[in-house]
Amino acid sequence: MSTVVVGYVPKPEGEAALTAAVEEAKRRGVSLVVVDSHRGGSDFDSSAAEAAEAKLLDVKSRLDASGVTYEIRQLVRGFEPAEDLLSIAEANDAELLVIGLRRRSPVGKLILGSNAQRVLLDAHCPVLAVKGS
Repeated sequence: MSTVVVGYVPKPEGEAALTAAVEEAKRRGVSLVVVDSHRGGSDFDSSAAEAAEAKLLDVKSRLDASGVTYEIRQLVRGFEPAEDLLSIAEANDAELLVIGLRRRSPVGKLILGSNAQRVLLDAHCPVLAVKGS
């Protein structure tokens, strides 16, 4: 079965991506795979893990209410988020990959974020990039 895969981060751009992905999954009649990827290391200590887990409980509640069939994958394994998104999208035969982009300054607009750029260039399926509010 085809899927929509979304990269989720607990920030405005991640929330926008999740909202768009739920709507796309409903419209297409497919399941949703939510990917919450963390590099790990010293920045991802026990308090960060607890906060991430609590946020994913909120996401689960939203998804339960949406009526979409879904799976949540939280990954902490040292890879870049783009690597995780691309491999999960390919493994799940995704028909769409959804990512969020954050607003950037005029100078920052010259350079797209490295994870977003990699997903846009290397994905095997169409990518929907949405802005956070």
